[in-house]
Amino acid sequence: MNPSFNKFKSIITNPILFKFFLFQKLSSAFFAGLSIHHFDAESCVVRIKLSWFNQNPFNSMYFAVEAMAAEMCSGMLAFSQVYQRSPKVSMLVEGMEATFFKKATGVILFSCDQGKEIELAVQKAIKTGESSKISCTSIGKNSEGIIVAEFNMHWTFKVKN
Repeated sequence: MNPSFNKFKSIITNPILFKFFLFQKLSSAFFAGLSIHHFDAESCVVRIKLSWFNQNPFNSMYFAVEAMAAEMCSGMLAFSQVYQRSPKVSMLVEGMEATFFKKATGVILFSCDQGKEIELAVQKAIKTGESSKISCTSIGKNSEGIIVAEFNMHWTFKVKN
């Protein structure tokens, strides 16, 4: 595990520090209203609530906001493994697929539970010096537990020169 994981977790799980982190690093997510519902080394759940700011003309959540939440839940797990890492490791979304099952209204929770796999992908990049890739699944569910969307985010990690 990244030696700086706990430091990163303390930022992400503190509501005030997290809002500052979002405003500074991911301002679109800040304005859209994304928040961390749960975070540990193995899983992350991102919460997003339908509002006037993130809705489409059909009174449901704009698909790009859902994509932000889906990317954030796997991205926070990834960022926790590259945060203040030595050697420095870059991370990048290389691709994405999405399937939408139901209109996203109300509160949607996007979850990803591939923290251990992400950690191994980062370690592989460090060990080999080559880029390492992983596909992460983020599932969005409404308050009734019904899946509204599923995203597959393709991450790549590489040691910076």
